[in-house]
Amino acid sequence: MGVLFSCCLGFFLLVFGIIFYKIWLLPMYVQSMMRSQGIKGPSYKFLFGNNKEIFNMRKKSMSTPMDLSDHVIFPRVLPHTHEWITLYGKNFVMWDGLRPQLIVTEPELIKEIVNDKEGDFPKMKRDIFLRNLVGDGLVMADGEKWIKHRRIANHAFNGESLKNMLPEMVESVESMIKKWRNHEGREIEVYSEFRDLSSEIISRTAFGSSYLEGKNIFQMLTQLGYLISKNIYKPSFFITRKYFKTADDKQSNEIEKSLRESIMSIIKKREDQVMAGRTDSYGSDFLGSLLKVHNDQDIKNRISVDDIVDECKTFYLAGHETLSSALSWTVFLLSIYTDWQDKAREEILQLFGHEKPKPECNARLKITTMIINETLRLYSPIALLARRVRNNKVKLGRLTLPGEMDVLIPIYALHGNQEVWGTDAHLFKPERFSEGVTKATNYNTTAYLPFGGGPRICVGLNFATNELKIALSMILQHYKFTLSPNYIHTPFLVLTTQPEQGIQIIISPLKHY
Repeated sequence: MGVLFSCCLGFFLLVFGIIFYKIWLLPMYVQSMMRSQGIKGPSYKFLFGNNKEIFNMRKKSMSTPMDLSDHVIFPRVLPHTHEWITLYGKNFVMWDGLRPQLIVTEPELIKEIVNDKEGDFPKMKRDIFLRNLVGDGLVMADGEKWIKHRRIANHAFNGESLKNMLPEMVESVESMIKKWRNHEGREIEVYSEFRDLSSEIISRTAFGSSYLEGKNIFQMLTQLGYLISKNIYKPSFFITRKYFKTADDKQSNEIEKSLRESIMSIIKKREDQVMAGRTDSYGSDFLGSLLKVHNDQDIKNRISVDDIVDECKTFYLAGHETLSSALSWTVFLLSIYTDWQDKAREEILQLFGHEKPKPECNARLKITTMIINETLRLYSPIALLARRVRNNKVKLGRLTLPGEMDVLIPIYALHGNQEVWGTDAHLFKPERFSEGVTKATNYNTTAYLPFGGGPRICVGLNFATNELKIALSMILQHYKFTLSPNYIHTPFLVLTTQPEQGIQIIISPLKHY
């Protein structure tokens, strides 16, 4: 009996010691280690880290709308990061529960992180919600898997492939504009319009599927995105989310199951067409490129069905969120700054007249490109780039970092940095990009990262910018627009920076139309 009691007591003390080390001693060590290097930040709070503070600060920042002339949305969407940079400096440490997170805004350190020549800063580990949303696709993959999948994506979105996608993009925008004829002279909510547009474009150009199939997939991805936003800073006991499923965890799993079934249905249709001899290849679009590799004669080159599903989820999500967000904020800004709207329209009419946009002319849209670049600076769809420290005592500039620390780069801190952009960084001034991004950033290109940077820069960059230019060109060919008095300026962050209550504009047809 005494031996059993001693064993139980020993086991209890061992477990208690491990837990005490994890929830107190280790955080205190990391905090002390970073402060000894001059990196301060809000103090670690027992179990919850800074999550309660962050949750409350975000709730407060979102409680009232912004002024229309205020384009500094950093304090609204990431209020804790904005305030703590002011208090603790350009780089600081905060705590997501038990997990330390280094916030980095120094361009030289950011350059090291995004280039990551030694592989010291892989992607962050995924929780249940992010895993269900994108799986282990290109956005989250590392090492050899990332190299293989990046090669596939590069091939699917090369110059010739993008050129072949143009007719589908144009036709999708044409369908949207035809619907707008019923609203001429009246108010229209464009954010929902652009969500439908991006859904159709991606479904048709990358997956050869119907608009309804794509819309169903996007609705499920949106639901998963909402669950991420709802739970990201919600205070919770560190062990519960890992071992006990919440109602949101269960809902997320159910949605992911339905999402997977929908994507598998699209994959099966494409495979059945080849098997039945109705087509002699899997196609040259994104899905076709994935299926070719999946069925490669060399087993070593193949990717699994799970890989295909994850890549489809990733591209559906990334393409949809980026276009709908960026196009919405571009139209928002042009509805306020109508002088720039007129300049862009004049350029577009000079190049295209009233004909459909031509791919060879897209590169000559200088004013339109300046406007898009400035919109992405002020209202970048992506608010954070996230990495982690792979091994213990990794060097970052002058700093030595502990293993498994998260490293976050707040895009809005870079895009509003007055040392780079000047004292008018808060203003909408497309002319700052008149000589390109490099000159605009004073050759400090890591100060402008709307699509990320380094080897992991968004593979769909050219796809997205082509979509933006075509959609914007065709809208400006047909309509003038102004901001509706019913619009309320409430940017908020889910997966991307979105207008919480939509964007209402009043459209007027051009005289020729």
